[in-house]
Amino acid sequence: MALIYKIFRQDEFTDLEAAGETLGAPVDLADGFIHFSTAEQVAETAGKHFAGEDGLKLLAVNPAPLGDALKWEPSRGGALFPHLYRPLRTSDVLWSRDLPLVDGAHDFSGLIDG
Repeated sequence: MALIYKIFRQDEFTDLEAAGETLGAPVDLADGFIHFSTAEQVAETAGKHFAGEDGLKLLAVNPAPLGDALKWEPSRGGALFPHLYRPLRTSDVLWSRDLPLVDGAHDFSGLIDG
């Protein structure tokens, strides 16, 4: 199973846990959907949108149960990215882990498949 990934700041993750669901981070709210990345895309996403930020959480989600609410749409460089058009629920999240910042870069070692 190929998972998709979401990066949250700690406060965004805390809000998800407290409410049981979220419409996402400010960029998600502005765009009207929740941005995800594949295993191949997530490190670039971290570097582009979270450069140098510590205290991040990496969430893994199985895309299959999301059904028609998940759309694969062109984004960065025309690559297809998964976008969720409904709230993300805690029940959607397979796992969440700290995303360490090592020497100024996010270390995905042992965190993702692919």
